[in-house]
Order: sequence, then structure tokens, then C-alpha cells
Amino acid sequence: MEYRAAPPDDVIVQVNAAAVATVDERISTCQITEEEGGIVGHEQVPVGWLAHRSFSQSYRTRHRNPMEFTGWQLALLAYQSLGVVYGDIGTSPLYTFSSFALPNPGAADILGILSLILWTLTLVSLVKYVFVVLHADDHGEGGTFALYSLLRQHVNFSGKSVPVPVTRLASDVNLRFHSRKSSQQPRMLAFLEGSSIAQAVITYLVLVGTCMVMGDGALTPSISVLSAVQGIQSRSSSIKQGHVVLLCVVILVILFLFQQYGTSKVGFTFSPIMLVWFALIASTGLYNIIKHYPPILKAISPHYIYLFFARNKRVGWEQFGTVVLCITGVEAMFADLGHFNKKSIQMAYSCLVYPSLILAYAGQAAFLIKNPSKLSTTFYSSVPEPLFWPMFVVATLAAIVASQALISASFSIVRQSVALGCFPRVTMKHTSKKYEGRVYSPEINYFLMIACVLITVGFKGGPEIGQAYGVAVIWVMLITTHLITVVMVIIWQVHYAIAGTFYAIFAAIEGLMTISLLYKIAQGGWVPFAITAFFLIITLSWTYGRSKKHEYEVSNLMDRQDFIKIVNMSNRVPGICIFCTDLMNGIPPIVRHYVQHMGCLRELMVFVTVRHLPVTSVLPEERFLFDRLEPFGVYRCIVQYGYMDTQNMEDHEYVVSIIASLKEIAQSGDEILMMDSALANGTTFVLGRVILNMSPERGNCFKRFVINNLYRFLQKNFRSNISNLKIAPSKTLQVGMQYEI
Repeated sequence: MEYRAAPPDDVIVQVNAAAVATVDERISTCQITEEEGGIVGHEQVPVGWLAHRSFSQSYRTRHRNPMEFTGWQLALLAYQSLGVVYGDIGTSPLYTFSSFALPNPGAADILGILSLILWTLTLVSLVKYVFVVLHADDHGEGGTFALYSLLRQHVNFSGKSVPVPVTRLASDVNLRFHSRKSSQQPRMLAFLEGSSIAQAVITYLVLVGTCMVMGDGALTPSISVLSAVQGIQSRSSSIKQGHVVLLCVVILVILFLFQQYGTSKVGFTFSPIMLVWFALIASTGLYNIIKHYPPILKAISPHYIYLFFARNKRVGWEQFGTVVLCITGVEAMFADLGHFNKKSIQMAYSCLVYPSLILAYAGQAAFLIKNPSKLSTTFYSSVPEPLFWPMFVVATLAAIVASQALISASFSIVRQSVALGCFPRVTMKHTSKKYEGRVYSPEINYFLMIACVLITVGFKGGPEIGQAYGVAVIWVMLITTHLITVVMVIIWQVHYAIAGTFYAIFAAIEGLMTISLLYKIAQGGWVPFAITAFFLIITLSWTYGRSKKHEYEVSNLMDRQDFIKIVNMSNRVPGICIFCTDLMNGIPPIVRHYVQHMGCLRELMVFVTVRHLPVTSVLPEERFLFDRLEPFGVYRCIVQYGYMDTQNMEDHEYVVSIIASLKEIAQSGDEILMMDSALANGTTFVLGRVILNMSPERGNCFKRFVINNLYRFLQKNFRSNISNLKIAPSKTLQVGMQYEI
């Protein structure tokens, strides 16, 4: 029978009636060729692209095509991005100059520091991130996992050392949000696909980068708010550091409690503050340039950098890493891309943020040339006296906004991590009906709040926070440089010379800063590594446990003939049984366990696998793959999601959609009558509650501790795999089983 499609008002169906083999067999034998830029499967895709209209309408999908914005709409989005994306980098003038510690700084030293800041801002934030990294989006989504997703779509990560394996289907390349491969395959692609070590390195780099962003999200609020609030001490000697720390803690708690209202409300609330902030620092900088040292912008000449290091030698080298504080928050431009769009973020940075920062730093340098003793209190000392209190209020509010950038980025990155199976399931609440990427996680929010309070109180507002902050920032940037270079070669297919030049320049800059900051580890730089280690333990324990569970189920699949025999010997009662399983191939071992205890089976059984793909989204008409299994009345359904999709399954509506689609592949009127009868007699969702247990003979002490303690703890205390399914408790049956691995 040929492929056919039902009328568009009913159900979209493609049927391969000659499919005697199961999905299981076709998954392992699919081959893909490319003809004239299109993708052609040598073998037919698994039976059916199916989507029921009612389910499609209830599912809020992302836009099928990139949204086109008018100039005013882009300007509005750029305005909103000020309050979410640019708070961190925008408030860096609060603490950058004052973080440098030089004995008796002279005019040449100040010009050298300013030259370092100007070149770092231009090369890293403008050239690297605005002009290059922002273009490596995955259909509008940014961040470390967006880069990883792009690579996973083009490189078959099949090595056993990869902790997040994804089974590929031939039909994946036809998905709307799957990147298309070029007909020319670079040599690096063949190397990556053939090297499990290279795949593991890239994967673990992504995991480390993700965890580092979480550390960045915990440090940003502390240093930003403290730097702003500390200015009040210059007004009164009765205000002690303890008072400043207490005020900072109160502000941080209020900020994190405000997160539940969503990015849109936060953006509209904070954007006016940031607009005023940029206007104030730019005008103050211009005032200081004119008043103190008009030729200050001659620092654009890089020879002042040479003079700085020639004069200060080792002291200058140890201070080199401090310059990274002027570009804190650039990673948020990329990570928060899904909250806005590429052009709006580029517009806001190029037209407002970057010029304002240049004027602010130049003005501070001009002031310091005439007042070098004020280096430790640069920001507030350089503010004209009549503007002190207005600047203090706006700076405090802007520092609160600065915290928002990394908090929003943390939510987005954790959501992507959960969707790709790299992190335990946490609550994700969508705070916008219009923009799918705007999410809020209570668990992550409160963890960051507690971490921020502990860091603020623990360091008592001392300079160690700045040292810790710089370490977190530069490591994330260095990881992004490695990943974007691979994307340039494999996906963009940039010439090796250009990609190599990009890598050499930015890896050298960021690598030297990283080495310089190694001196700061004992002075507070250990904090981001501690936070990273905490999240890495969770991430690696989770992925290792899931991989062992998958290995057990694959090696203990029910034999097909045994399954047919068990089904034929069991009593078949009216109704539908939905078996939820992680396996796309074969019958999971928990089915045998279920039959042994229940003694009967429903007349219609469907094995449902929720499959998460390394793409941003899967359209509703691409969501379902169906196939018929043996014996009569047994089917398989694969439900596909991208990492930015919302799983919104209503039990009854979902079952109705499945039955309507199954009728399209029914081979007889009796089969359709059986489906109608089963639907009328109710549905039961069978879900496995698997406990892993590693015996002493199967692994060393460390592996046993990870499986028997850490992974089991995560299973018990994080959300279950059915938490996103809106199933009535009366329709749910959990079957417990212990896997001896």
C-alpha cells in the first residue's frame, strides 16, 4: 500500500502497510543518503507521522518559522533585554577598577589598565559574542547546551564513554527543527564520530560549563549588590561592614522571591532602571573625561598594555586576570537568547551598552590619573558630589538587575539539561504564554538564594568574592571558545585557517587570564569550583545511573516469542493498558514482572516511549511514531520532544489521540471495533518504579556508592518521570522492580 494522508481537518497519517518488521528492527537498519541537498531514506521511516488535531491544538509549540519583527518590535525587545540580559555586564564598572591592587599606581598604570579593559571589551564581548557566538543558536535558543545540541545533530555521539546517549532514527533529519547536514563532510566530523574520547571530552566540557554557569549565577548577585551597597559607608563612619552585609542579604532574598512572577514582569520592571543606569554612567564618564583628562582615549593604543606589564612585571601579571571582571555577563547574552532574539540583543549591546561602558571606564580612568589614591573606591569617588545619592539608589537597583541575567540563564540551562537527561527532573514553570523559553524553577531559585546568602555572609563583603567571581566567568568563556570552534569547523564549515585563527586569539586571551587567576584560588577562587563540583556530582551520578539502568534493560529484554506466549496465555480483559518505558527497542523486563503479579492483560496494549531529541522543538505533526507489534492488539508509540518543548499530556485526550491514529493503521474492521471497545472500557497507565542495586561482585566501592546511594537519593527526592504527565491517580499503576546490576 502506498503512503497516504488523511484530510487536514482530521488526522495526518502516513502508512507503510508492507511493514512486517517492527520499529525495533528498522531502527537498527535505517540508512540515510543525501541527494541534491535533500535527505532520502533508503528504507521507509517507522510507520506513521501521526498527530491528532485535538492534541495538536492543546500543545503550545514554538513558531514553525522564525518570527519576523518590525523595527519597533525589535527596539521593544532590545529595551526589555536591558532588564534581563545586560544587568551583569552593565554594572561591572562598580567593581572592575577597584578590584585592581597596585602599589602607588601612576598615570601609565591607569592607561595600561584602561587599555586592557577597552581591548577585552571589544574583542571578547563585541567581536566574539555579539558577532560570532550569537550566530551559533539552535533555532533561537542559546547557551552551552544549544552548542552541544547543534553538535549532536551533526555528529553521531555513539561512544560508550558519552554519558548522554541518544538513539538515532533515520527520520530525525526530516524534523523541522533539526539542522540539515551539508553534502560536504569535513575531516573533523569523521574524527569526532570515530573517537569516543573526543566525544567524551566535548560532553564533559559541556557539563562542566553548565555547572560553572550555576556557580556564576550564585556569585553574580553577591558581588553586584555588595559593590553597590558598600558605597553608603563613605557617607557615615557609623555604618559598619556588618550593616552592609545585612542589607545585602535582605535585598538578595527579596530578589529571589520576585523570580516567580516571570521574566516578562521582571524585564518591564528592571528595563527602565537599566536605561537610567546606562545614561548616568555614560554622562558621568563623559563629565570626568572633560574635567580631568580629555586625551584619555589614547589608551586605545595597545602599547600601553606593554608598558603596564613592563613596569609592574609579576605584580602586573597577577593583576591581569582581574580585567575579566569588565566582561562578566557576556555569557548571559548567549544563554538568555531564548528569552528574546538575536537581533534585539545585538541592537541593545552595540547601540547602548557598549558605548556606555566605554565612556564609563574612560571617565573612571581620567579621574584616577588625577586621583590615583582613590583606586580602591573608584566608582563612588569618581561620581560628582551632587549626584552621589541618585547614583547610589540607581546603582543599588542596577545591581539587583545584574543578578537577574545569570538567574534567568540558570533556569534556561537547567531546563535544557533536564530535557537532555543530564540533570534530575526539577519543577519548571512557564511564566509567559507568548515566549516558550521563559521559565522558572523553584528548586534552582531557592538553591541559588541560599548559596548567595552564604557567600555574602561567609566572605563578609571582602575582596575574595571578586576573586571567586573572575574564576567562574573565565572558565565558562574558555569552554565556549572550544565548543564554538568545533561548531565553526563542522557545522558552518569555516576554513580551517579562519577557525584556527579565531581559536588561537581567544584561547590565548582567556587561557592567559585563567592562568593569572590561578593565583586567586586560595583567596576565594575555590568557591566556583566547589559549586561546580556540587552540581557535577549530581549530574554525573544521574547520568551514570540512567546509563546503567538502560544497559540492564537492553541486556534483559524479553524474547519476542516469550512475550507472544505470555500474551496468548494471559487472560485479556477489556480496556487499554499504556506501558510507559524508556526503551524504543524490544519489550522491557518489567512487563514480565507485571504479568506475573497481575495474571491478566488488557485487550489493547501500547508501549509508549517519550523520546527527547537534541533539537529545540518537535512539531505536533512530527510528535508520534507508531508501529504494530505481535500478537494482535499490541502496538508501540514513540512520543518525541525537543529540549525546549513543554510536555503537556492530558491522559484522556492523549489516549483518544492514540486510538484515532491507531485506527488509521488498522487492517480490519474487527481491529477497529476492538479499539473502540477498549477505549470505552477505560485506560490504565503502567509505570515502572525501578530501584538499582549494584552488588559487590559487579563494581568497586565507588561505583556502588554512586548507584546505591547517590542515584537512589536523587530518584527519591527529585520529580519522577511521570510528573509531566497529567494522569489521574486512579488511572495509574506503578510496578516496582529491583535491577541487580
